[in-house]
Amino acid sequence: MMEEDELCFPEFFNSSCRKLNLPHIEVILMHIVLYSISVITAFLNLLVIISISHFRQLHTTTNLLLLSLAISDFSVGLILLFQIVLIDGCWFLGDIMCTVYQYLAYVITSASIGTMVLISFDRYVAICYPLHYSTKITQGRVKICIFLCWISSWLFQSLILLDNLKQPGRYNSCVGECAFVISHIAGYVDLVFSFIVPIGVIVVLYLRVFVVAISQSRAMRSHISAAPLRHLVVAKKSQVKAAKTLGLVVLVFLLCMCPYYCVALSGEDSSMSASSAAFVICLFFFNSCLNPIIYAFFYPWFRKSIKLIFTLQIFQHGSCDINMQ
Repeated sequence: MMEEDELCFPEFFNSSCRKLNLPHIEVILMHIVLYSISVITAFLNLLVIISISHFRQLHTTTNLLLLSLAISDFSVGLILLFQIVLIDGCWFLGDIMCTVYQYLAYVITSASIGTMVLISFDRYVAICYPLHYSTKITQGRVKICIFLCWISSWLFQSLILLDNLKQPGRYNSCVGECAFVISHIAGYVDLVFSFIVPIGVIVVLYLRVFVVAISQSRAMRSHISAAPLRHLVVAKKSQVKAAKTLGLVVLVFLLCMCPYYCVALSGEDSSMSASSAAFVICLFFFNSCLNPIIYAFFYPWFRKSIKLIFTLQIFQHGSCDINMQ
């Protein structure tokens, strides 16, 4: 017979789910880690959102893509709060909220991956076709691409998760469970179009980018002393530096996402230990916290904007026109 303290809802003795039998110190540690990641992720990405939105000089095509990524990462920080609720295996927020949480997690992840593809394409055109970049990659086109990326994520995940959306909680086996089940066919379709194809495109584009960037770096070193070419060299150096920085963002993204999707691809998630599963999930979410840290190290404009935000100078008249270089 089950003891009452093992049940999520003791009042539903015959239908309540059991709580996970985790050591108390492990539960406390997981709460601290996940809360920390959630707060830091939301806070840092909010700084990126405010910076790019407020300062007009930062309204570049590349930064619009970073803004889209920051919005998705900020949302991940908020979504992570729901993951904390599930630490002991009990869901207390009802079937509708369970569906909303899972659905948003799928959509945000899909939009993040789509934005990474757009960032890779942006760097590909900037490095491989620099003379056509300003005419091909315009703010209007970038905004349309971002809009289509998010809309496509919503529509695609709505089709994949249609059964769950129609009847929230239909797959719950007991009271207090937050189960989200998709068919094998839908799961493989999601895996292919949300991970394998986008990651393949990202890798191919960035391999091409770095091959061209290396050749450009060598060419710049050989022409650095030529005065008439200095302005062109500076422009190329800035593009190469941006490619390297965003390449690091993409690399970190792949390192954090791959373990999660590799588990899904192998179908071994059911045999994983609780600690291994927790590590994979934390790594998956932690990626959203790392991006603003990378910006802080490599983008002077982000460090300057943080200073202006913390000193409240952004509330001064005309602060949106401050030179961020």
